[in-house]
Amino acid sequence: MSVELETVESTLAENAGCCSSEEPGRKSHHSEKEKNNMISRLNRIEGQIRGIKGLIEKDTYCDDVLNQIASVQSALNGVGKLLLEHHMKSCVIDRIQEGDTEVLDELLKTMNKLMK
Repeated sequence: MSVELETVESTLAENAGCCSSEEPGRKSHHSEKEKNNMISRLNRIEGQIRGIKGLIEKDTYCDDVLNQIASVQSALNGVGKLLLEHHMKSCVIDRIQEGDTEVLDELLKTMNKLMK
């Protein structure tokens, strides 16, 4: 599970701003409310992961642990959907309006990663 979390954290770090990490000057356009919502969700997910670690340390029945893992994956998908929706409605539209159609290839690549 920690390998998956590290992969998620790495992907989030790469895509932390709404735009490609290839251009360090780009930043996301999140309002404080949106940012706080995502941070709250991620804090809950972090707590769930610590809980899963505790369940494993206590030799909890495997099916119960797997259900908790499914819950965390669903919660992460929820954060991803929110971020993707905002990205498409702001960053992608902005870049297309600026004539940057490479953003579509970037978006497709990101969506393929999310759907794995």
